[in-house]
Amino acid sequence: MPRLAVGDLAPDFTLPTADGGTVTLSDLRGRRVIVYFYPAAMTPGCTTQACDFRDSLASLQGAGFAVVGVSPDAVDKLAAFVEQEHLTFPLGSDPEHAVLEAWGAWGEKLNYGKTVTGVIRSTVVVDAEGRVDLAQYNVKATGHVAKLRRDLKVA
Repeated sequence: MPRLAVGDLAPDFTLPTADGGTVTLSDLRGRRVIVYFYPAAMTPGCTTQACDFRDSLASLQGAGFAVVGVSPDAVDKLAAFVEQEHLTFPLGSDPEHAVLEAWGAWGEKLNYGKTVTGVIRSTVVVDAEGRVDLAQYNVKATGHVAKLRRDLKVA
């Protein structure tokens, strides 16, 4: 799948969320949005990353950013993840991979030395007008949010 690049119009989406509602990217227009894609709720790396976003949320929001997580997990698994880890930002469910594919976050990757098809851990920052401001693919779960904060100059 092609990856998004700085300046691209971010593909709009509406996804069901862990709280039973939906999240729509265009509803967040006027704000900068961090959309991050992760393979599976309640796995060690994804939990680390989600908790890092949770723990950084106040400073990110203070700098004008909203955060949205997207995975192929079913809504009920996301709801359990939110409850277990006390997550305070929306997690969207994309079991058909439509959003993951449109954003370049689904495809071949190496997993323990094997080539597999799945979620490519990625983070895309969308500006207030809906354009890609930053796109990072194949990011590491541990330390990624701290690096992202440095890249975005968020204290």
